Amino acid sequence: MNFDFRKYHVRAINARDEAEKAAINQELKDLYDSLSEADQKVFNEELQKFLVSQYKAIGDEYQALKSGGAFPSDN
Repeated sequence: MNFDFRKYHVRAINARDEAEKAAINQELKDLYDSLSEADQKVFNEELQKFLVSQYKAIGDEYQALKSGGAFPSDN
């Protein structure tokens, strides 16, 4: 399986309010609950990979901004 977590992520970022974000999260929960145990395992593994990639991207952007002088030096 290949779950499109980016689709949910972008929708949540662009949500109008917390209620819309909650509805998107509920969609993901409902999808998860509808899966077999084997597919839930794949879902969890793919979700972890997606989250790690997002954290890495954020870290890379932060370091680029920091290197470019966007933040005060730690020294």
